[in-house]
Amino acid sequence: MVASVRYFSRTGNTKLLAEAIAKAANTNAISVDHQEAPISEEVDVLFIGGALYAYGIDKNLKDYLSTLGKEKVKKAVVFSTSWLSKHAITLIKNELKDQGIQVTDEYFYAVGKPKKVVLDKAEEFAKKYV
Repeated sequence: MVASVRYFSRTGNTKLLAEAIAKAANTNAISVDHQEAPISEEVDVLFIGGALYAYGIDKNLKDYLSTLGKEKVKKAVVFSTSWLSKHAITLIKNELKDQGIQVTDEYFYAVGKPKKVVLDKAEEFAKKYV
């Protein structure tokens, strides 16, 4: 099974989740604004995360999501952090579905900066998909 982890994080909170998920998936977490971010080979599962900024997802993440397609990504699993709302989950899922990508109903969400116990839960969550 080939798994990839991509994320966008302004504060580092979502990055922490991405790294915990990547550990479970035995891969690296890569920020979508990094040159290695494009999906170059088909992946069975893409863990993709971001947060809510001014009632939307960051432009870097939105632009990245528009480059994905069902030809390269068989299934996507969404994760997010936020202080106020889980709305980023819905926005990310909708962008992925618009690209024809299958998205799991289940997602992982953390309020604020995730502590070790939450990071451990994120790792366990990811293991269900790899």
